[in-house]
Amino acid sequence: MFPLRDTITYHGAIVATIGLITLNTLAFFYQLSFGPQALPVLFQNFGFVPSSFFEDPIGESWTIFSSMFMHGSFGHLLSNMWFIWVFAPAVEGRLGFRRFMLLYLLSGVAAAMAQGFFMPASDIPMVGASGAVSGILGAYLLLFPRARILTFILPFIFFMFWLPAPIYLGYWILIQFVYALSGQPGVAWWAHIGGFALGLIMILIMRPRRVYRADPFWECWRDYC
Repeated sequence: MFPLRDTITYHGAIVATIGLITLNTLAFFYQLSFGPQALPVLFQNFGFVPSSFFEDPIGESWTIFSSMFMHGSFGHLLSNMWFIWVFAPAVEGRLGFRRFMLLYLLSGVAAAMAQGFFMPASDIPMVGASGAVSGILGAYLLLFPRARILTFILPFIFFMFWLPAPIYLGYWILIQFVYALSGQPGVAWWAHIGGFALGLIMILIMRPRRVYRADPFWECWRDYC
């Protein structure tokens, strides 16, 4: 199921959202400038490698952050940036720039730690913003439980409908658990779960105040957040 948009129509400033999309995109094209032959070396040096991290946690800790801004393919980048575009504006609007960035970065750290905990001997580099994005999804679930997500169902090209956010995000995290427990290769499933869990925890800790808008034009904002 692919999300197209949500029902939150008023976001406020989304400086961090646009900045993250821009930074990740620029990092991806900079990464491509080295040529396809250099990518395995780049991933090994700048990606998060659990086995290397546990051998030298202090020396390798910086790779937790560098790995968050690298992507394995254009499809990988596009998927993560689209999820940011759909879910991050509402979360940033509620938290503000600084708390949103704290949520994003700490979710990325939690994602790496979760992946490392469940696969400590892995020498496969983990790259991508998926863990941090998962934290945004966890935050969204608690902040906007009454929102709905316009969802595109594959492979039915014209099959789209609105799903309540708890159903969409509940299905999403369930799929992560199913694939993680089945050992499905190629994706850092435990990282997604770790990032999502941290997003939930951060919202419970920060307890952002609800903000409502009196203008009737923003009735959707009052109804769904």
